[in-house]
Amino acid sequence: MVLSKFTVALTIAGLVAVAAPASARDLSMGKHSADELKATCARIGGSFSQGKERYGCGTDCHGAPGTDCIVSCGADGKCTAQLMGGRRAHTLESALKR
Repeated sequence: MVLSKFTVALTIAGLVAVAAPASARDLSMGKHSADELKATCARIGGSFSQGKERYGCGTDCHGAPGTDCIVSCGADGKCTAQLMGGRRAHTLESALKR
């Protein structure tokens, strides 16, 4: 059976699409206060939320509210960023905006 180049490309694209969500990972971002995260979030156009136990910011990774790029912090101030693929963020801003 001979597969066309189109069929092979379509199969590979499908596998990448299925594997991409599984490639998300959490990265420790150190300690940041709620005020610090809130200010960063406002500066880049994200959506900040705060509860009794946690606070966080979400963006679409391009300067608007969303959930594609997220930094979440516990009451102790320890924060983690949810990053897709091999991205490595070193600041709150780089974690929330590509």
